[in-house]
Amino acid sequence: MPRFSVRWMVALLLIVLVGGAFFFCEYLIYFPAILQCAWPKTSHARAGTEGTDGRPAQDTAVRAMVLSDTHLLGAVGGHWFDKLRREWQMERAFQTALWLLRPEIVFILGDIFDEGKWSSQKHWEDDVRRFHRMFRHSTDTELVVLVGNHDIGFHYEMDWFKLQRFEKVFNASSTRIVTKKGVNFLLVNSVALHGDGCPICQSVEKELIKLSKDLNCSLQSSQAGGGSTDGCDGSQLFPPSSPIMLQHYPLYRVSDAGCTGQDAAPPEERHLLFREKYDVLSKEASQRLLHLFKPRLILSGHTHSGCEVLHDNKYPEISVPSFSWRNRNNPSFILASVSPDSYTLSKCFLPEESTVIGVYCSAGACLMLLVLAHCMWIKGLLQCSSLCLLGKHKSL
Repeated sequence: MPRFSVRWMVALLLIVLVGGAFFFCEYLIYFPAILQCAWPKTSHARAGTEGTDGRPAQDTAVRAMVLSDTHLLGAVGGHWFDKLRREWQMERAFQTALWLLRPEIVFILGDIFDEGKWSSQKHWEDDVRRFHRMFRHSTDTELVVLVGNHDIGFHYEMDWFKLQRFEKVFNASSTRIVTKKGVNFLLVNSVALHGDGCPICQSVEKELIKLSKDLNCSLQSSQAGGGSTDGCDGSQLFPPSSPIMLQHYPLYRVSDAGCTGQDAAPPEERHLLFREKYDVLSKEASQRLLHLFKPRLILSGHTHSGCEVLHDNKYPEISVPSFSWRNRNNPSFILASVSPDSYTLSKCFLPEESTVIGVYCSAGACLMLLVLAHCMWIKGLLQCSSLCLLGKHKSL
């Protein structure tokens, strides 16, 4: 075979090997992972009953995608390659999930930014621009963002400027109710539930009391057939449904000792005791939220690991793991089908970073073997040519 043909073949193999590994790891790998995910069916849909508007219950259920702790790296502590890598991974995973699953609403449970608590205005604007690029979405999908301690700081770091800066970017109050298809999603600024009477704490607690009254009045009005009820004049009416509560901090629990599953905290960390008002909300704040709203489900983030907890034997809480590969080898998100009186959840795991590293290492090893084989083949040709020339010289 002509030498130039072999060289072209080797070059082609190198391009296919390197290009194939890159295309698979940076684009294709997200598709088989997310294609394994599907929207769970609500219990009513299984029973074949209809929703309030006569359509099958599954058609009236809200398809909500829930993720947490994206931690976009900032200008101070974020290395440029780390930022490039993590943001690319999250962008490809999110865009692939939107394209394949088409959620109606997406919730991100706080800690959007890693350095929002101390970012200068210039760095803040740069972080926001990158966030909007990564988590771009069509008008068919609503994106709802909650505030976390890394966005405005822990209790002793937060101030009105940082809170209002965050709320202005995401065009909404950090404590409110979002209603979709008769489902009430209660968003709580859990960073402000310190209970020490700070100005922001007072404002958030006042708003929570008002929202609790509005929800209770809505339930009473529904039970009274739409008539007026005592003490409810001027209240904002919501659909008569117990809320799904979403916040950054988990409600109080001692540790993650009871948490299991592939996205739970590592075994050596599960028995570490949580600190109130730092790792989890205080006992008092947790009980107050449960008393005010009696939520049928709580979704929280902050710990970067998955967990399922049942508070007071009747209030389930799901901790949603971090969406960033910087915090986990196996990020995941929640798919929720929610109707006014039922919900069903499923978990969707993203590709493990160790798999990506393994593919690149395997491709690198094959590349080295191919180059080595080619070099040895060239060396063999040269030795053969030398022997031939030497033989001819001796015959002369």
